[in-house]
Amino acid sequence: MPTITINRKVFEGLVGKKLPTEKLKDRISMLGTDLESMGEKEIIVEVFPNRPDMLSVQGFARAFSSFIGHKTGLRHYKVEPSHEKMVVDKSVADVRPYTACAIIKNIHFDDEKIKEVIDIQEKLHITYGRNRKKVAIGIYPFEKIKTPIKFLAQNPKDIIFQPLEFNKEMSALEILEKHPAGKSYGHLLRGKKKFPVFRDANNEVLSVPPIINSHKTGKINEKTKDIFIECSGFDFNVMKKCLNMIVCALAEMNSKIYSMELIYGNKKYTTPDLRPEEMKVDINYINKLLGLNVKENEIKKLFEKMGYNYKNKKVLIPAYRADVIHQVDLAEDIAIAYGFENFKSIIPNVATIAEENKFEIFKNKVSNLLVGLDLMETSTYNLTNKESQCKKMNVDLQLIELSNSISSDYNILRSWIIPSLMEILRSNKHHEYPQKIFTIGTIFKKNDKFETNIEENERLAVAIASDNTDYTEIRQILDYLFRSLGLKYEILETEHNSFITGRVGRVIASGKKIAYIGEINPAVLTQWELEVPVTAFELNLTELYEIIKK
Repeated sequence: MPTITINRKVFEGLVGKKLPTEKLKDRISMLGTDLESMGEKEIIVEVFPNRPDMLSVQGFARAFSSFIGHKTGLRHYKVEPSHEKMVVDKSVADVRPYTACAIIKNIHFDDEKIKEVIDIQEKLHITYGRNRKKVAIGIYPFEKIKTPIKFLAQNPKDIIFQPLEFNKEMSALEILEKHPAGKSYGHLLRGKKKFPVFRDANNEVLSVPPIINSHKTGKINEKTKDIFIECSGFDFNVMKKCLNMIVCALAEMNSKIYSMELIYGNKKYTTPDLRPEEMKVDINYINKLLGLNVKENEIKKLFEKMGYNYKNKKVLIPAYRADVIHQVDLAEDIAIAYGFENFKSIIPNVATIAEENKFEIFKNKVSNLLVGLDLMETSTYNLTNKESQCKKMNVDLQLIELSNSISSDYNILRSWIIPSLMEILRSNKHHEYPQKIFTIGTIFKKNDKFETNIEENERLAVAIASDNTDYTEIRQILDYLFRSLGLKYEILETEHNSFITGRVGRVIASGKKIAYIGEINPAVLTQWELEVPVTAFELNLTELYEIIKK
């Protein structure tokens, strides 16, 4: 979990109430965070990844003050129009298509505040931003910038500026090779024909996201009074939420928030948007989930302790909260506000004998067999996106979409698993080869025969990335697996657009088609930015287990 180091004096000033040390320790631990240490000057706290809004001293103090009942309810932050513009050029569509921006004025910096701002930026980069892949954050001295600002993509050889804390100008390509930030995050842009860049009205480079700011226009100091903030990435809603976390934290420094007008061709947006979101609350559902019997007037107080407003069975969710997507998330906060120490332990009036699920035993056996072949097991998400499942794999599949997704990166349930392994290979292509990996997970397909209209199956996917991998190598792994399970199978020639024609087969056991195996199509490798051959197979473990039982 991410750890934050808090200046205790600043924290207690923001909370507005000073608690005895033992009481402070107890309340911090009951907020859903893990207290590592507490001294006279510093408090070190681990924050769960689902609460990135608490990764700053301001955000943590805001949540804590509400939790102890000192400043309860929804915080309101005023946003004034700046009438400044950000023009987003269509050229960024293929490299980093979205940005959300704001201006903060009347901020009085000193060493402590500069450290706090840098901490907010870096903690959000690592967690919510997934090491800058999902979100990159730029913070600049606004007085050094002439508006309107433009976000565009250019040939990296044409982007020349002095990167932050460097003593000379260089091109964007040189920065990837020579600057520490370029070496750390260059893999996010390497191979792109164009790089995203922010430029002001004087054509001065502000930054090349997600790599580095300009030393001339992107370094704040104690003389800085106004700052310009941008968040760039691939999902506009994620950008807006990240921006909200930052500006609300900075507003706690007695500064003022100003909005910017974003121009995306014919479309215009204004950020930040700090209006709270609204969600209906089923009190019976929350009581049943938690084993409580709280009344509406009490649940209202509990919501207010967690920084919400509640009225007429609806809760208003702060604009900086990125973790509330379902009523179960509200129930978790109600449990925290109610107090974990207040829940009573009850022994169920039932006796059972535990037994490990036989299918889980089977899956563990399969995993152990593959680990014995020096394959590395990976863990992958059930949620993904259409581009990964279809476009990048050169296929067209019927997918199950989420109705209330908050991110375009995770808006469908996967219908097969090999794309998940391709994503892992793409993210780790800077490591040495060969890379031999596998995963066991659930896939989802539409099927009217099921109550939910969705059929779930467990599948195994294996992938090998290497200069020398071929059909024979991946077939040997399949042979070993079936011999170890005491099963026979056959492979028939087939066609599949994700694989090379003539080097792909359909695996059949006991008359059932249970797998595809072959060499991945070079066109698919290009889509995933992979430069070495990949072989793979995907096996339906649910069907295979039924065959074994019979």
